[in-house]
Amino acid sequence: MADKISAEQLRTQKRDFVIIDVRESDEIASGKIESSIHMPLGLTIRNAKKKQMEHLKGEKICTYCGTGYRGNIAADELIKEGFNAVTLEGGYPSWIQS
Repeated sequence: MADKISAEQLRTQKRDFVIIDVRESDEIASGKIESSIHMPLGLTIRNAKKKQMEHLKGEKICTYCGTGYRGNIAADELIKEGFNAVTLEGGYPSWIQS
């Protein structure tokens, strides 16, 4: 399983990460983390497997979703493909509550 990062930790280290929002388009209406990249879970997995994200290999990646479940899956799949990835513990709700 991918390591988790708390919202507080991510806030202080935000500039160190490429943040990927793996929620579906309709979920973003509730807001998103500023400067995050929207890439739904299925697309994230496909892009990683098809080597279409290789430019991010040297970066630290943080994934997030609406609850933490899909964000964790995305981070796990990215790690399998050789990326340095963590997931936001508790997903987007933890970000807006912190």
